Amino acid sequence: MKKMTKKKKLFRKVTALAAVVALGASLAGCGSSGEETTQRYSWPLATASPEDTVTQIFAEKFAEEISELSDGRMKIQVYANSTLGGDRDLLETCADGDIPFVVQNTAPQVSFMGDLAVFDLPCVFDSLDECREKIDNPEFYELISNVYTEGGYHLLGMADQGFRVMSTNKPVYSFSDFKGQKIRTMENSYHLAFWKAIGANPTPMSFSEVYIGLQQHTIDAQENPYEVIVSNNLYEQQDYVVETNHLPHLISLIVNDDFFKDLPEDEQEIMTEAAKIATEYAREQSDARIADKIATIEESGTKILTLDDQTRAEIRKASKSVYERSRRILTRQFTMLIWMALSKKKKDEIPDSKAQKTTLCRREFLRPPSGGIRKDCLAQSKRQDYNGAQKI
Repeated sequence: MKKMTKKKKLFRKVTALAAVVALGASLAGCGSSGEETTQRYSWPLATASPEDTVTQIFAEKFAEEISELSDGRMKIQVYANSTLGGDRDLLETCADGDIPFVVQNTAPQVSFMGDLAVFDLPCVFDSLDECREKIDNPEFYELISNVYTEGGYHLLGMADQGFRVMSTNKPVYSFSDFKGQKIRTMENSYHLAFWKAIGANPTPMSFSEVYIGLQQHTIDAQENPYEVIVSNNLYEQQDYVVETNHLPHLISLIVNDDFFKDLPEDEQEIMTEAAKIATEYAREQSDARIADKIATIEESGTKILTLDDQTRAEIRKASKSVYERSRRILTRQFTMLIWMALSKKKKDEIPDSKAQKTTLCRREFLRPPSGGIRKDCLAQSKRQDYNGAQKI
């Protein structure tokens, strides 16, 4: 008997689940007139993350709130740890409608929705509070939601695992200390461009190979959120953790858009409210868990290094080339980045004329951003970008 391939196994799993979802949906619509019905089968929600992670906490809390807010009428079963496939598999099956719900980091989604690469641009946020404030801003959230909708998904919420940081066997006390460090990164052009820009030697590598790569000194360093560094014991092979805080590790809760639209309005409202509660809960858990992970690392003897203001300023300056590359390639991403770039401008610093606003927007864009943007500058950037960006 021929050995079943991974792809066929996944197809069988998803096909079986699709049948359950379809049956559950049909049964949910059956029953006596005027009576509220209970799903006979649970809708699947899948993640590619281990159970003891914020990603899983986010997913489980959402499922719990769905049940509670619907008085048990609506049910979701969470499948963790790539049970139903890896990140790419889950995105594809969610888009097809076979798995309605997925919770995952935004980085793998860039291959499907290019404008989400705005979250891969380095050193945009100075703090997690600032990051969350920008994401929760209704106008910015609408921009992001539209990206997901065009991709066939509905964005229900976005939590995080804190910032990504660097772990290494070579200390970093100044900007020049990044030079030549062979650091493992994801296969992501923006991540690669950032580490090259600050003088490191980025090396794409499968995550499953990172621990042994550090152990055998194939690589000097890697970058991930604190939770990943501890849960995978990467700190055991590293002498330092450097708080580069170059990217927020964002986690999205998405549902197939057609599936969501076909639900009754009251069930859509329940999902929206459940996602809001789960997002806040996941953020709170993330903050608490980061403190625990830091304590674990320090107890092991691995030192945590915080960068001084001068080094951070040099990193931001070096990142300029990454932002310019983004402006030349992507359209809506330019608008979203501009949105994040000017929030710290005082009201009297925003010019009145359209020409002056355009000049200010472009100048600020080419500086490493540190916040959001006024609505009037956002509108101006839209006109400039959609009319001209594709010609570059």
